[in-house]
Amino acid sequence: MQDSTDGEMAAAIGPCASIPADHMPFIRQVLDRVGDKWSMLITAALEDGPLRYTDLQRQIPGISQRMLTHTLRQLRDDGLITRTAYAEVPPRVEYALAPLGRGLHEIVMRLIGWVADHHDEIRANRAQSDTSASPRA
Repeated sequence: MQDSTDGEMAAAIGPCASIPADHMPFIRQVLDRVGDKWSMLITAALEDGPLRYTDLQRQIPGISQRMLTHTLRQLRDDGLITRTAYAEVPPRVEYALAPLGRGLHEIVMRLIGWVADHHDEIRANRAQSDTSASPRA
């Protein structure tokens, strides 16, 4: 094992073994970002091309205005989406996948498809777990 500058040890085996220990905090941060439900759903919604803010909000049920704004800003800061403001009256702003985001989009769509394919099985497992975890008389 190898020491990193922040005292963290590199993994000896497993998926993180080839990643330098000093890269791990940043990698975890990016995984948290791209792996959150809103980032994934925004990435999926932009599949067919640029969308305006209100169109994104309509396509992602349950997302608040605050969370949509926050997540769009984070995705843009990471270079996963682009924001284009048009000098029109009224102003028009569109969001689209950046080249980096297109690679993530493929992964996100596979993950969403997997969840959809296994929805019933996962729901049944949760119900079984809930039943077996309940106290018995």
